[in-house]
Amino acid sequence: MYAEERQQEILRRARSVGRVDVPTLAGEFEVTTETIRRDLTALERLGVLRRVHGGAIPVERLGFEPELATRDEVLTAEKERIAKAALAELPEDGAIIIDAGSTTGRLAQALPIDRELTVIVNSPPLATLLATRANLTVIMLGGRVRGRTLATVDDWALRPLADLHVDVAFMAANGCSVDKGLTTPDPAEAAIKRAMIGAAERSVLLADHTKFTNTYLARFATLPEIDVVITDTGLDLALATEIAMAGPETVRA
Repeated sequence: MYAEERQQEILRRARSVGRVDVPTLAGEFEVTTETIRRDLTALERLGVLRRVHGGAIPVERLGFEPELATRDEVLTAEKERIAKAALAELPEDGAIIIDAGSTTGRLAQALPIDRELTVIVNSPPLATLLATRANLTVIMLGGRVRGRTLATVDDWALRPLADLHVDVAFMAANGCSVDKGLTTPDPAEAAIKRAMIGAAERSVLLADHTKFTNTYLARFATLPEIDVVITDTGLDLALATEIAMAGPETVRA
């Protein structure tokens, strides 16, 4: 097993059970404790784990919300597959919303150059990325920019959404569960996400499998309000079936 594969499995276990310890991991992976400590240090530098005595805890349990740049470095292959699968949900023409996020950002990069679309975003980096594309009309929602996620929020972003109607909203979430729905740590971002879903004919959630082990402060949608969930094959098949039974079509890319 390569170091990156081992580290991803360590992160998955930490998020699943809430904590990992060095001796147990060393025994299970048949490596030295020094190797595991280096893995934990690498994951801590990525901002996804926090070292504690004898092991590590996922940052979500400590109330931290990783910055966008940090999240963009994790599960890159899975996010690329999710974005590619999401292309099937694009209209032939018309208007879409792309929510701020690391996986939705991959979709923005992958938009085809032969399709005329109006793209509404609440992320200055995404607006900059897309604005030079001749086939796209880009509308950016104004408002306060949250430094952690680089998303625009508050009233200046909310008001335009009340008067917009788009074909598809491609949404991001920090957490998702059958019982609690789609959640995010910040109520201001939750309000924008809720308005985006309300402005769309159809809503598509792009979320890697780790998002289905966490629940955060503010809910912005229930699963029946989402038409399609696109995740990766790391999501347990039984859980994928539960999600589909709650309403949305579920795709494991």
